[in-house]
Amino acid sequence: RGCSADVVVGLGGGSVIDTAKAVAALVTNTGEVLDYLEVVGKGQPLEARPLPCVAVPTTAGTGSEVTKNSVVRSTAHGVKVSLRSPLMIPAVALVDPALMVSAPATVTAHSGLDALTQCIEPLVSHLGTPITDALAREGALRAARSLRTACRHPANLDAREDLAMASLLGGMSLANAKLGAVHGFAGVIGGKFDAPHGAVCAALLPHVFRANVKALSEAPESPETIRALKRHEEVARIITGDEGADAGKGAAWLEALVRDLGVPGLGAFGVSADSYPEIVQASGRSSSMKGNPIKLSEEQLMGILREAA
Repeated sequence: RGCSADVVVGLGGGSVIDTAKAVAALVTNTGEVLDYLEVVGKGQPLEARPLPCVAVPTTAGTGSEVTKNSVVRSTAHGVKVSLRSPLMIPAVALVDPALMVSAPATVTAHSGLDALTQCIEPLVSHLGTPITDALAREGALRAARSLRTACRHPANLDAREDLAMASLLGGMSLANAKLGAVHGFAGVIGGKFDAPHGAVCAALLPHVFRANVKALSEAPESPETIRALKRHEEVARIITGDEGADAGKGAAWLEALVRDLGVPGLGAFGVSADSYPEIVQASGRSSSMKGNPIKLSEEQLMGILREAA
């Protein structure tokens, strides 16, 4: 507020861009960040337009360059929550895959799996639209076909472009169709433990996918449950490239991808069984849970954490 900046540039990964967006918003608005945070803060709307923000991603994952929120970790509350406003969408997004070739394989894997998750969750969300569906389909296809290549051959610009586009398309999709249980958990786990967001999402994704399919299959049949099951089957066909794939094959493919890319279970980040009840309770309040295709019970959520351990 004291430097008289005209513009804020975020050059880096998703956390850097989120920080730039939050700074741009707070410079022109009075008060502190907690005044505007969801869940743990007052959730006040921004009154003044933020400074223009230029987003230049150097990783392919969060899609923050095209979203209206900034994820902020509150150490006091042990959770990650959003500062959100339509005014926070960056004025300019410069997405250049060449800026991403120097990212280490681990960063590429974690962020790329986040991008894939952020295409899959909007595609199965009960809040999806034909527009978000089209964006998410293309993003999921690109991420699925290029993640392994980008990790093994980091200078491959075709693979990097696929991941960069998947990240951008996922960001546009989630901003309009919301996410699901993977991100509902990830915001809480990332706030309580020193765990990379993408790795947490990756560890959870196959198990949430499988749990959603099971819950939908056991729920009373309705147009909504039928649609959601068909969407999971569609995701399976997209990511596997197999027109005959069912949802079970999709979940198995996701498990194999996560394993191939060396992503550990949640226990590697200090998430232990005694923390599960608290995680489940806090996750239920997450805005991301609102997009999940079916409301999962506490026992179903506990089961996901046990499987992802």
